[in-house]
Amino acid sequence: MATYKPKNILITGAAGFIASHVANRLIRNYPEYKIVVLDKLDYCSNLKNLNPSRSSPNFKFVNGDIASADVVNYLLITESIDTIMHFAAQTHVDNSFGNSFEFTKNNIYGTHVLLEACKVTGQIKRFIHVSTDEVYGETDEDAVVGNHEASQLLPTNPYSATKAGAEMLVMAYGRSYGLPVITTRGNNVYGPNQFPEKLIPKFILLAMRGLPLPIHGDGSNVRSYLYCEDVAEAFEVVLHRGEVGHVYNIGTKKERSVIDVAKDICKLFSLDPDKVIKFVKDRPFNDQRYFLDDQKLKSLGWSERTDWEEGLKKTIEWYTSNPDWWGDVSGVLLPHPRMLMMPGTERHINGSEEVKGKDSLFANNQSKKVVPVSEGISGSPQKPSLKFLIYGRTGWIGGLLGKICEKQGIPFEYGRGRLEERSQLILDIQNVKPTHVLNAAGVTGRPSIDWCESHKTETIRTNVAGTLTLADVCREHGLLMVNYASGCMLDYDADHPEGSGIGFKDEDKPNFTVSFYSKTKAMVEELLKEFENVCTLRIRMPISSDLSNPCNLITKITRYNKVVNIPNSMSVLDELLPLSIEMAKRNYRGIWNFTNPGVASHNEILEMYKKYIDPSFTWVNFTLEEQAKVLAAPRSNCEMDASKLKSVFPELLSIKDSLIKYVFEPNKKVFTD
Repeated sequence: MATYKPKNILITGAAGFIASHVANRLIRNYPEYKIVVLDKLDYCSNLKNLNPSRSSPNFKFVNGDIASADVVNYLLITESIDTIMHFAAQTHVDNSFGNSFEFTKNNIYGTHVLLEACKVTGQIKRFIHVSTDEVYGETDEDAVVGNHEASQLLPTNPYSATKAGAEMLVMAYGRSYGLPVITTRGNNVYGPNQFPEKLIPKFILLAMRGLPLPIHGDGSNVRSYLYCEDVAEAFEVVLHRGEVGHVYNIGTKKERSVIDVAKDICKLFSLDPDKVIKFVKDRPFNDQRYFLDDQKLKSLGWSERTDWEEGLKKTIEWYTSNPDWWGDVSGVLLPHPRMLMMPGTERHINGSEEVKGKDSLFANNQSKKVVPVSEGISGSPQKPSLKFLIYGRTGWIGGLLGKICEKQGIPFEYGRGRLEERSQLILDIQNVKPTHVLNAAGVTGRPSIDWCESHKTETIRTNVAGTLTLADVCREHGLLMVNYASGCMLDYDADHPEGSGIGFKDEDKPNFTVSFYSKTKAMVEELLKEFENVCTLRIRMPISSDLSNPCNLITKITRYNKVVNIPNSMSVLDELLPLSIEMAKRNYRGIWNFTNPGVASHNEILEMYKKYIDPSFTWVNFTLEEQAKVLAAPRSNCEMDASKLKSVFPELLSIKDSLIKYVFEPNKKVFTD
């Protein structure tokens, strides 16, 4: 059997998990090979994964995207690349259910760019395409023979569908243009350096923190697991002995159910599985089993070396020794995380690691510069960091969000563009490069929502057109948008009567559009449901500890001549806005009733005001009918069910307790002093 000897290898995605082990192995074992790594440093990549190689003379790192044809062509030509090992891909199935277009862009389009560059340059002698066992689809539970390399591809989720699509392109370029392609399809891999969105590192980190291990469904799903160093050796074998035009399964016949994996980890941490393991809702579709026939690769001389017990112990030892390798990963340790996978979540390297060469490369024709990094790079990569782009600088909530970011040490900038001007919003994102966008901009009226009744065009322009434009621009850039919305579109009705304790749930549709302000808010909330990247927070009758602010409900009602006395849900911003920052970090989406649990009436609030602030304060009530005579637009009254918010933030106080802790007690001291 002829042995292939490469000279200059391009490895895509090698700051990620599997590819970093392959790159480190090749650099260590073959000093005569030049290894060029191309990686855009996405959320699941880390330059530290390549620490063993960074001082090696035969190693070069380039921060760039495989989807940029200019970058790929430049590297193939200038580095005289003769071999490509293509690992770069989005791989987390959970993410593919919520952000499937990004999987198409990365896994299919990115692969197509590489193939076309190979065709154009005509210098590639090996193109090794890394696929997955999931392209075969689900294996029958009673099957005793695994899927072989000629088995039909029947992907069942968006991730595996994009990998199968990429395979079709690879096969087509091999047949149409004679490109020397080899494809691998591998079982699950585990070991050091793996981003903890995957099952084993996720369970290890949760066990280290004494937290429950969430299992999707009943935990009966079966997977085959290979230790990372064994897989790196498999790629070493395929590189040198693999036959052009062939597919190779990289697998093991040793299978384990998810529940067994969890129990094994509990055992090594001396935890009681009955107390620690928690069963949660399953993903939209969860294949029961993947099973591979691995004889073809074994015929080339490869075999699995590391048994499950040894590999798991090594992996746990590594994570316990490197607990902060990935920085803050609390968001991915949730039972159903939804990571966004675009420029907002890409990692960046220090300026000390960049080399300002004479050639400037631009990925995706954007302003982000992609420059080759010198061989033997030094310095350490920055930890993944947040950066917020906030709209609504001159508004009450927008101003408070900026102060919270300052207090928490989160970098942020206020948007300069007008919401309805798409080009200005795009420019903001290109300049700021945020990880998240917080939208607190909107028209509420001057001085009240009655203003909207006579300024309908202006209200539509900002509250509807502007908000939708920002959501769409964020979607195009893969960014989560937290939208600070309103609960004013809900009103007591027969299903939610006043005083019943039955509140409107997060999924309930608005039923109050009598005022034009409420109409625009209801309209935009319904339309935003079509955007998977939006987190809508329904704020109602906002209150803060700043009793001098004219937007504060308490400030308003203490200045009114008369007030109505109806129980309502309310939002204490001092408690809730910091939670919204945490929700952004966790990439929560959908509609949330963003109020404190329970209700309070105007009279109850004014009684507290009298008790804590001004013992001489008095007020007069009037009816809704009397109120209607002095208002241009009716007002809604409702109770909103905050149990969903309470379930993720159990420390959230009821409205009355929150008012005392965050508003009246602090102001009592100020006034008495």
